[in-house]
Amino acid sequence: MPDFWADACKHLVKKDRVMKRLIPQFGDACLETRGDAFVTLARSVVGQQISVKAAQTVWDRFAALLPRKITPANVLKLKVDDMRAAGLSARKVEYLVDLAVHFDNGALHVKSWDAMSDDEIVAELVAIRGIGRWTAEMFLIFHLMRPNVLPLDDVGLINGIRTNYFSGDVVSRSDAREVAAAWEPYCTVATWYIWRSLDPVPVEY
Repeated sequence: MPDFWADACKHLVKKDRVMKRLIPQFGDACLETRGDAFVTLARSVVGQQISVKAAQTVWDRFAALLPRKITPANVLKLKVDDMRAAGLSARKVEYLVDLAVHFDNGALHVKSWDAMSDDEIVAELVAIRGIGRWTAEMFLIFHLMRPNVLPLDDVGLINGIRTNYFSGDVVSRSDAREVAAAWEPYCTVATWYIWRSLDPVPVEY
């Protein structure tokens, strides 16, 4: 459990009527981190614009190309033809190679991320081909476990706010920001509960 989770839940229950109803429904369940930084981002690239099931199949084939561990250096040794044969599009191969290069050559300040702001990390990540703001924000949430991320580009979050706060009416980004003002400084935690309200089974990133 993230060290801020209990405090966040107390805060949200006190400040927000929807959170007061949602949080008790999910017991001790909470945000969990998985994998290392490179693998987390590589998986997000592989999964772009395809179903979860298809993404897992392609990922398994891609992972099988690597002799031991999925590392930037090992990915850079792969042949393009082999990566394409695993089911990756030419564009995704380019994205994975660019991601591996950024990790391998030290372009990313991985060891300094703990001291960097969310916006600074997002700026670093979106400089990599194939990594957009949404992917960077999912990385902040699921890998770095940052407590106050509000991913306004996330369809699930917007749908969840529409369902829980606006009786199904259309919601704008400014509407969502207004709702989230009560969640500060724990927007990540509130977002997680909004996602759970739509789908009780957490998604793996």
